[in-house]
Amino acid sequence: MVRHTPPMGWNSWNTFAENVNEKVVRESAEAMVQSGLYEAGYEYVVIDDCWSEKVRGKDGKLREDKRKFPSGMKELCDYVHGLGLKIGIYSCAGPLTCAGYPGSFDHEFVDAKSFADWGFDFLKYDYCYKPASVQGKFLYRRMGTALASCGRDILFSACSWGADETHTWIDGTGAHMWRSTGDIWDNYASIRDIIKLQYKILPYGGVGCFNDMDMLVTGMRGKGHVGIGGCTYEEYKLHMSVWAILASPLMIGCDIRSLNDETRELLTNRGMLSINQDARGCRAYIANEEEVRMSDVSPVFVRSLEGGDIAVCFTNLGDTDARGVLQAAQMGLSYGCGKKLCFCDVWSGEQIAMTNECLCLDMPPHTARLFRVKLK
Repeated sequence: MVRHTPPMGWNSWNTFAENVNEKVVRESAEAMVQSGLYEAGYEYVVIDDCWSEKVRGKDGKLREDKRKFPSGMKELCDYVHGLGLKIGIYSCAGPLTCAGYPGSFDHEFVDAKSFADWGFDFLKYDYCYKPASVQGKFLYRRMGTALASCGRDILFSACSWGADETHTWIDGTGAHMWRSTGDIWDNYASIRDIIKLQYKILPYGGVGCFNDMDMLVTGMRGKGHVGIGGCTYEEYKLHMSVWAILASPLMIGCDIRSLNDETRELLTNRGMLSINQDARGCRAYIANEEEVRMSDVSPVFVRSLEGGDIAVCFTNLGDTDARGVLQAAQMGLSYGCGKKLCFCDVWSGEQIAMTNECLCLDMPPHTARLFRVKLK
């Protein structure tokens, strides 16, 4: 299996953490269909940590916690598949998961076979309690091989947090997406810090193995397991805009059973999603990289799209008003190319043109403007 576009779906951790259970998963799957999220492209329903018994069975296999999942994982997978969705599960490269449940260290092949037999389509593979005697790249290669030989197509989501220079070796493990950061929290500082961590690793990731900037906190509004502080509407819009242009997987973390209209519109905006899911697969770059390097001004991200369009995202990550400036030359274009650039704001629909081969925008703090640019 090769992923040509970033995976999209929902994960239980941000809201429910150890309180995940069969009822939550079933209702979230139903909500994904009923709310229009599935129609927009979100397809994976992923069960995170805390789903299993605290010890393996006598046969060495993982067992679901029957108090939380009384119907069993096979029946749950069948139910989610019956809705037209795909379903994911969680494990860890160490002997324990991050929450202290059995990990897959030295059980990679038996666990991969269990996940396949149950019917799972996605594995999030964490990095807690990694044995010091084994390099992480060997553990992810081991699970990658186990999944490739388990008899079922299972998307491999490597969650090593960018540790041990993950970006230099993860593509060779068979992973389809890889976490480049620690855990996200539902506040602006966390979103800002994750964005800044991307500056040096933008050349890594893309078709086949996407750079995962962690799950979305859009719509959490200070609730749930990682709901520390919450964000404003504009901060959530910045969050979505940057995750989109940098082609991060979009894994929703809020309680989708109770989406309000504002959150639904942020998650399903067609212009934003078309940029995230662009089939050309080009990596984004920072147009004003010299200024960002010298003075830590907010980056202007640019990404070439299928059909000759260009995505541009102005950001102001700072706490005071700022002016964003983009020159046509920074995108490789010149006055003599004979093309005019028409900027369409994907959120508002506003049309803007360059003046003197530049676009200058006054940006309030903690905001972004995401554009699809057409050459005419």
